[in-house]
Amino acid sequence: MKRANHTEIREFVFQDFSSFREHQGTLFVVFLTLYILTLKGNVVIVIIICTDHHLHTPMNFFLSVLSTSETFYSLMIIPRMLSSLAGLSLSISLEGCGTQLFFFLGFAITNCLLLAVMGYDRYVAICNPLPYSIFMNWRVCATLASLVCATGFSLSLVQAVATFRLPFCNSLIEHFFCDVQPVLDLACAVPIINDILTLVISLLVLTAPATFLFIMYVLIISTILKIASAEGLKKTFATCTSHLTVVIVHYGCASIAYFKPKSENTKDQDQLISVTYTIITPLLNPVVYSLRNKEVQNALWRVVDRKFIS
Repeated sequence: MKRANHTEIREFVFQDFSSFREHQGTLFVVFLTLYILTLKGNVVIVIIICTDHHLHTPMNFFLSVLSTSETFYSLMIIPRMLSSLAGLSLSISLEGCGTQLFFFLGFAITNCLLLAVMGYDRYVAICNPLPYSIFMNWRVCATLASLVCATGFSLSLVQAVATFRLPFCNSLIEHFFCDVQPVLDLACAVPIINDILTLVISLLVLTAPATFLFIMYVLIISTILKIASAEGLKKTFATCTSHLTVVIVHYGCASIAYFKPKSENTKDQDQLISVTYTIITPLLNPVVYSLRNKEVQNALWRVVDRKFIS
């Protein structure tokens, strides 16, 4: 019987934002605007960092990788959501759902690990400034970025395969994209191995990097507080605030989404949390780094000046 249900269900239907049916048009305009701003912001950051030699530093290299990952991360979810809000299509094939889940998780895990690597970069730059060029040379940076991406998509592949090997008895996804838990809720029965796997991946991706970052920032803050000059203290701390802001929002929203007890789950709450980490967080990256990073601001002004002069 389970096998029959598994073969019969070849597509899923999103319940989408059914609780806000009368506001579908408003949501479409708001989400489309945020999506355009996210794309433009992240693409501009990548172009600026690649073309301006003043920004060719390890931290900005990781920032460009993060912006690229955030761009594709948004691309995996928001266009599909916008088409649903516009009434074009509420269904997705089984293969399409698996593909969306794989790439969504891959880029999401990559982003989490990248933020941890960026925290390590700040630690080396502030706590060990003399050997910084040795510890964070371009070969090391490229290796770290490659390892982060490989780890992200390897874990994503394991999770996606484990999820879509299950037989499904329901086709209605109470969500606006194929996330892990909403898809698992459609299975005829979820083996305990799947629950364990989801928990282990969540701990590896969220708890371990968050603990690592906490230790790094304890060491960073203790080093900053030893700086005698008030101006030097302010300048040094300013280099960390943008990264720390993104870290708090990113890990905070993801932790609420994946560690919240199932008994507290409600459809509207889940969708609100998901909107935060799928739409707001990718936009936060270019906004925070452009507002808080003086180097990026100066590079943007140089580009504007060149266009104005030409």
